[in-house]
Amino acid sequence: MDFQLDETQREVAALAREVLGREQDPDTAWKALGRAGLLSLAVPEKLGGAGLGVLETALVLTEVGRCTAGVPALETLALGVLPVARTGTSAQRTALLGAVADGAVLTGAVHEPSTPMPAAPHTTAEADGEGWTVSGTLLGVRSAAQAHRVLVPATLRGRGTGVLLVEPDAAGVSVIPTRSSSGLPEATVRLAGVRVGPDALLGNDHTGRVLAELHRLALAGACALGDGVLAGALELTADHLRTREQFGRPLATFQAVAQQIADVYLASRTVHLASVAACWGLDALAATADDDLRVASYWLAEHALPALQTCQHLHGGLGMDVSYPLHRHYAWGTDLARFVGGVEHRLEAIACTSS
Repeated sequence: MDFQLDETQREVAALAREVLGREQDPDTAWKALGRAGLLSLAVPEKLGGAGLGVLETALVLTEVGRCTAGVPALETLALGVLPVARTGTSAQRTALLGAVADGAVLTGAVHEPSTPMPAAPHTTAEADGEGWTVSGTLLGVRSAAQAHRVLVPATLRGRGTGVLLVEPDAAGVSVIPTRSSSGLPEATVRLAGVRVGPDALLGNDHTGRVLAELHRLALAGACALGDGVLAGALELTADHLRTREQFGRPLATFQAVAQQIADVYLASRTVHLASVAACWGLDALAATADDDLRVASYWLAEHALPALQTCQHLHGGLGMDVSYPLHRHYAWGTDLARFVGGVEHRLEAIACTSS
């Protein structure tokens, strides 16, 4: 298979890198991404977007990760725009996606206590007239307090499973800020009898199809972001080794150093190729898409942090300097490994689907 980017995809990646390289302030960068049309790549053309797919959106996430820009890209694009664009009703797409280009934040609450991305959520929704009453606890919800809507997976009593659109400031919603390694905003969200309307069920689906798609897109987005995080750390480390000298020689010329940076390169390239393959599979509706996602997310959880540790080691004390960007890459990698459920969870997901 040929996973080379086409001209449009290369232009998307180059534009994202240009915008993020020019704008250092997160708020300014987020607005600039919107003005450049990079937040609405997957929005249908009739709603003012480009009508593109998962891979093009993933390229933006990779560039965000490469420079560790503190913008709500993973949550808005992978947990918001893509699920709504791919599974939402026409009315839901119109109501939610038009505001994204203007900087509106979306997010998804895909984790519950001790259960990352559950197929059978403990969060429940009871039919209440024409709408629903939702109760449950969600963990690690990125940018929950800033979001326009939160996509909440729930077990629909007597009707299956689905994803509900919840306003974070609705009555009965508690948003409790929690710490993350990166310092980016996360929260525990508690829902106590939150009332939502009949149009809040994403895609009007109760078969679990939309929930499964949300989980796929969450993993794809995390892998794309992690691809950039690791690639950016590799670039920083390679530049450091070329320019830093010891005993009159560049560090890159020492055999032990060359072997270690080669290991980082292999880890980075594997995360990249696995991520691209998974995103391509989602766009192509390939039969192997789920397997590709399991492999990519396992590799991210298992190998990204050791590779980032090697980058820290090769930088020495400079890597821990808060005025130098490398520490952000390690912190983001830690958050992403947790986001996908950790090594054991990802390995179990592969084992449970292997023949």
